[in-house]
Amino acid sequence: MAGAKNMKDFEKKIARLEQVAEKMRDSDLPLEKSFSLFEEGVSLARELKGELDTLQGKVEILLNSLEEMGTEQSTSPRTADFETTEAEQQSGSEKESE
Repeated sequence: MAGAKNMKDFEKKIARLEQVAEKMRDSDLPLEKSFSLFEEGVSLARELKGELDTLQGKVEILLNSLEEMGTEQSTSPRTADFETTEAEQQSGSEKESE
């Protein structure tokens, strides 16, 4: 059930980011409002990237577990929570800005 809620939150953030982008395309938008929307968009993008990084880590753990199953007689894959460190998140942000 928590996964479904997380997915809905993710989808809401994506939808809001699309709304922000659409509003920013308005050439009559005052500079102050445009900057405010830009800040919101950057914040949403960072949150979404963090969520995607977490999911990627979980997928990697699952895939590694499946590879190990080939050599072991386990019946179900091993899963674990994956958390990116702040340094990993910042290095990802630096790569995006290049």
